[in-house]
Amino acid sequence: MSPARRRVSSGVPFEQAVGYSRAVAAGDFIFVSGCTSMADGKVVYEGDMAKQTEQALLNASAALEQFGASLADVVQTRIYVTDISRWAQAGEAHRLAFEDAPPAATMVQVAALIDPLLLVEVEVVAHREGSPGEDEAEPDESETPPDAIRLDEPSTDASI
Repeated sequence: MSPARRRVSSGVPFEQAVGYSRAVAAGDFIFVSGCTSMADGKVVYEGDMAKQTEQALLNASAALEQFGASLADVVQTRIYVTDISRWAQAGEAHRLAFEDAPPAATMVQVAALIDPLLLVEVEVVAHREGSPGEDEAEPDESETPPDAIRLDEPSTDASI
């Protein structure tokens, strides 16, 4: 049995078409799906990698706020760019957003994003103790099935 999860939507049509949530809170972690430079259903800052990165991070921040968290709680980011030669522009916007508490980060080039006008997409993972669903019960370890593999105990099963 796993602890309850909470999900939020930003209302963009892609969420329903693809079948994903903008953000999911599980325990003390909040996972925000890839955010892009969309505002009011339209791509903004066409051609501007830095401003698109900034907008993507603002959109991620808005998702975090629905769980009472902020960019200050972010522990990891993944930045997907369509042109790695412009990495410094995306990197500077990222640096400014996380100046006080830089998260672990990865930046990679991708062939394309869902709209050709989009240059960058950013995913974030945040950690906040006692955050979303803090009043929800954690699973009772006594309910663990006897054949479950426990990662905190060495296995005695030689076939693993």
